[in-house]
Amino acid sequence: MDFSIARPEIMILCMACIILVIDAFLPARLRIMTYALVQVTLVAAFLLALSQFGDYPEPIISFGGNYVLDDLAVTSKLFIYAFSFFAFTYARDYIQARQFARSEYYLLGLFAVLGMSIMVSANTFLTIYLGLELLSLALYGMVAMDKQSSVSSEAAMKYFVLGSLASGLLLYGISIFYGLTGSIQMTAIHQALQTQQGWVPIVGLIFVLAGLIFKFGAVPFHMWVPDVYQGASTPTTLFIASAPKVAAFAITLRVLVDALPQLSIEWEHMLIVISILSMGMGNLMAIAQTNLKRMLAYSSIAHIGYTLLGVLAGPNSNDGYSAAMFYIVTYVLVAAGAFAIIAIMSRDGIEFDKLADYRGLNARNPWLAFMMLILLFSMAGVPPTVGFVAKLGLLQALMQADLAWLAVLALVFALIGAYYYLRVVMLMYFEEPLESEANVPIIMSSDTLIIISINGAAALILGLLPSFFIDMCRLSVG
Repeated sequence: MDFSIARPEIMILCMACIILVIDAFLPARLRIMTYALVQVTLVAAFLLALSQFGDYPEPIISFGGNYVLDDLAVTSKLFIYAFSFFAFTYARDYIQARQFARSEYYLLGLFAVLGMSIMVSANTFLTIYLGLELLSLALYGMVAMDKQSSVSSEAAMKYFVLGSLASGLLLYGISIFYGLTGSIQMTAIHQALQTQQGWVPIVGLIFVLAGLIFKFGAVPFHMWVPDVYQGASTPTTLFIASAPKVAAFAITLRVLVDALPQLSIEWEHMLIVISILSMGMGNLMAIAQTNLKRMLAYSSIAHIGYTLLGVLAGPNSNDGYSAAMFYIVTYVLVAAGAFAIIAIMSRDGIEFDKLADYRGLNARNPWLAFMMLILLFSMAGVPPTVGFVAKLGLLQALMQADLAWLAVLALVFALIGAYYYLRVVMLMYFEEPLESEANVPIIMSSDTLIIISINGAAALILGLLPSFFIDMCRLSVG
């Protein structure tokens, strides 16, 4: 058993336990140490994962077949640690200003990162489930942190109930495959299904895919997304919208490609329906929103639909899976920045998440408005941002897979989606600020200003020079 291949997970677990004990003895004025230690842990985990980055012609399997190290696992971990670091940086000012859950947010977030790390390196359904539940339980607690907010409590209850239902569906699907194959290991299920015929594996696929799609927040298991995004505190929404999306993509790819390639025709048909419904409902429902967080929630549903296009193109395209990874990472990069700006704008216990709150933002803070413009343009797929490159890569993968009609449909939905992004830009640049906000300064710490500037600049620079980023997202799957 080679423990060295799990160095990032072992280090995160040890540090999470140590920080938990240290935090219990820290006075209130020194609680910032918890934040610092968590960030140091993420940096160390990133460096450990970076030392593992490279080509894996053959996956390394350890821990009795439960753990695998390959391109997908290492690449996903690097992005998970990086996005979590940014999310905690953005959250610090918000949490300090409100004096709530100053340590719990970071500690629960660190345990969520551990769950995501376990998920993306899982080689059995049991390991996937353990990582998924560790992530989910941490997120339930993070959503419910603002105990003074009834909206937050309601969102947490909805998330918990629906999440428990999704976990039950996933477990039932796992039990079907265990009954059919006598194993929960990916390779063993793959080999056993080569001799299995009939409808029973398809039923198992439906239940497993339902549990995974819920974690993605795609239609028809999207009901929790707008309520949780709006009800949770903005730092929690930012975290949910970032690293967990990468982890959900990784386990979906691992289950469908590593364990169930014999059912590729069936899951491709399912993903086509899910993708079309997600792109359509996400973009159309976003147009009707007056709350920016709800608008971005429906936008995330649409972007998950686009990501799944790459997954279903993968079996018949050279770069489908890599295009999907590049797209989900690109989306998370810009979505994190957009939610960060909402957190920066919020003050005095009020979430500045209405579209009207962003009227005349350019007059109040031109730099912040410009960053928001770049991020929204990237979500819309406007050149030369990285979002345009990501959408172009997906469309090319669909064309290679002889799914030109689906590429045309995705392009139509992208044009529809551009409307609600440009509406926010219009409010920021062509409307006057609200009288009550016109002379109120927008205050942020210097490191938050630096990080949001890097975030916005990355969306532009990676669109102009995407080669390195594309190579980093290139996967060897299946």
